[in-house]
Amino acid sequence: MSTPTTAPEPAPGDRRSPWSRTVRRTADGSLAVGGRDVRDIAAEHGTPVYVLDESDLRARARTFVTAFRDAFADLAGADVYYASKAFASVAVLRWVHEEGMHVDVSTGGELAVALRAGVPGQALALHGNNKSDAELERALRAGVGRIVLDSLGEVDRVADLAGRLGLRAPVMVRVTTGVHAGGHDYISTAHEDQKFGLSLAGGAARAAVDAVLARPELTLLGLHSHIGSQILDLSGFEVAAAALLRLRAEVADQTGTLMPELDLGGGYGISYTGADAPPAPDRVATTLADVVRRASAELGTPPPRVSVEPGRAVAGPAGLTLYRVGTVKPVVLDGGGERRYVSVDGGMSDNIRTALYDAEYTAALANRRSTAPAVLSRVVGKHCESGDIVVRDVLLPADVAPGDLLAVPATGAYGRSMASNYNLVPRPGVLAVRDGQSRFVVRPESEEDLLALDLG
Repeated sequence: MSTPTTAPEPAPGDRRSPWSRTVRRTADGSLAVGGRDVRDIAAEHGTPVYVLDESDLRARARTFVTAFRDAFADLAGADVYYASKAFASVAVLRWVHEEGMHVDVSTGGELAVALRAGVPGQALALHGNNKSDAELERALRAGVGRIVLDSLGEVDRVADLAGRLGLRAPVMVRVTTGVHAGGHDYISTAHEDQKFGLSLAGGAARAAVDAVLARPELTLLGLHSHIGSQILDLSGFEVAAAALLRLRAEVADQTGTLMPELDLGGGYGISYTGADAPPAPDRVATTLADVVRRASAELGTPPPRVSVEPGRAVAGPAGLTLYRVGTVKPVVLDGGGERRYVSVDGGMSDNIRTALYDAEYTAALANRRSTAPAVLSRVVGKHCESGDIVVRDVLLPADVAPGDLLAVPATGAYGRSMASNYNLVPRPGVLAVRDGQSRFVVRPESEEDLLALDLG
């Protein structure tokens, strides 16, 4: 059994808080977000529903942009890309671009949303370990600012396609640095035994660089690294950055080509339960700037322009999921203890991360304040799976009852983006709130949507 959490009360500006900055308790004890009472949201829009705090998300995007601009002002500058896999919608990609961010995409669908949002091609980066020819062609025709090459075979594929289109493709080489960072093994992406990137230790990364330099249809911008996700310790970024800078210097010494850019990826962690203290953007920026400054000086090479790719750290804390309680069931545990199962009207179809990664979340009674004693509870969904768990262990008031509202914070990233129609449950909509107003930026699905896809 994991250590049960009690949802911390909203604390605007506290890095440990899993709640967005505008979440408050009203005078009569309900939660409000973006100036809207969750009881009104539930009555007007139904549950479950993803609630996205627009002003909070914009502020987080702006903070990253400012932090990296300032930290790298005496170097060659820095760009901040929003990792759209965390959550992409036309509105959200428009917001982050308006706040100064670029956008990275990893599929044709994400690219289509970014282009619909008005993000110019030059501000886009295309990732992916298995890009299709159609995705590559669309990216090249859109004038994307970079294509991140993920395999040796992709070098010639992109070069040949660019040649047919009469274009010169800007590319980066994704390097597997051997740094293992982050939470679950499934979200740690720089150890050798995984699908992403080209090995630094095995020589594949250098071979890819040489292959790019041999193709006149390609422009080598630089090297790319992404070491994992939900990272709270910055030391892994420091090691990876130093390794990339050494490879950059080696290539410059041996070929005469000094790559102008370096992308250090993203994966910065957030607080899901209030127990973690994620690094602030300005600390991330100054830490990376110090590494680049120091390593460049030691290697005798001019510093590169640096880019990073936060996604979860921008969208995650800006969102919460609002559920309505259904069945409440006490269960006797081995050893004589008791856990209460609190079933809600969503579940693993709107948040798969607990089942997939053993991710930790917390939950709070949202429609009222309670003075009842806290009891060990497990928040579960309505799906036909015993692993359909939203919050594994949380202390909730003993009087939580059918009809109450529960809010699960920090679901702005990887909630809607990983949602499914398991058990043919329609996916919830994404409701943006700001200054007392609300609107769906992604509408909720209906049974009619599901049936429309079924050709019978």
